[in-house]
Amino acid sequence: MRRLLLTAAATAAALTLTACGTTEPAADDTTKKTDERITLTDASGAKVELDGPAKKVVGTEWNVVESLISLGVDPVGVADVKGYKTWDTTVPLKNEPRDIGTRGEPSMDTVAALSPDLIVATTDLPPAAVKQLRKVAPVLEVRAADAADPIGQMNENLDLIARATGTTDQADALKKQFDAKVAEGKKALADAGLGGAEYAFADGYVVSNQVSIRPFTSGSLIGAVNERIGLKNAWTVKGDESYGLASTDVEGLTKLGDDVHFAHIGSDGDKNSTPFTGALAKDSVWTSLPFVKKGNVHRLPDGIWMFGGPRSMEKYIDSVVAALTK
Repeated sequence: MRRLLLTAAATAAALTLTACGTTEPAADDTTKKTDERITLTDASGAKVELDGPAKKVVGTEWNVVESLISLGVDPVGVADVKGYKTWDTTVPLKNEPRDIGTRGEPSMDTVAALSPDLIVATTDLPPAAVKQLRKVAPVLEVRAADAADPIGQMNENLDLIARATGTTDQADALKKQFDAKVAEGKKALADAGLGGAEYAFADGYVVSNQVSIRPFTSGSLIGAVNERIGLKNAWTVKGDESYGLASTDVEGLTKLGDDVHFAHIGSDGDKNSTPFTGALAKDSVWTSLPFVKKGNVHRLPDGIWMFGGPRSMEKYIDSVVAALTK
């Protein structure tokens, strides 16, 4: 699954697949608790019954792993531990969880050996895999993303995981901290005269010597955060219905305005993810772009997971403000 999210193919269809998810119904807000027993309805509409707050939890996707750690729950199993440590250093692992395999194909035997109370997955995980995991332990599915309300979906997922783990107070605190950071970032940009500034965020990949670029539209989580802090999304391309992601190439960047601020995130741990400071450095189209000539290109710090939770988005806001106001 790391390759689904972090290795773009040469075609637009494959690029969309890197983060595209299913469009399962939103999770039910109802939590029924009798004594210690907890009953939840997850994003797939399935009822999840727990004997009490889950303590031994497995996470099959990095955003749910981040949520668990942020809530004070150290997962006993994590998909692609090395990848998580590369791409999400904002919310680092505090323990040494068992690597359960890839995000798209978790090892059923490895998960079963952990005897978890709960497995938290997203609706991106294939139904066949979810069915197999349900034979091991209760599975709580959260919707991977929703371009109609990215921040609302982030909070809904956090709340659902918190109810399953008995950490609702921590979830409330995280949401308040995020709202405060949004207000702080918006004020800092406004004070710097950057309220309403044209801004385009993207990531990119090099595959077979070809550069593919993935715009984060207003329907992406990062795009929604950008607008919350007072920036204007400069992308005019249409994103997918879940992640709000689109696809383009270097020629597509010529449609951005001359005064746009362009920002990107890559990882030195994945050299194919840094084309804007690598493969395109001597590309005539890239170097001729007005915003490139003006120095309005900002590489934000590694380790901010672009599909993460409140803590990743807080670090993202700090990084954007620092880059644009320096």
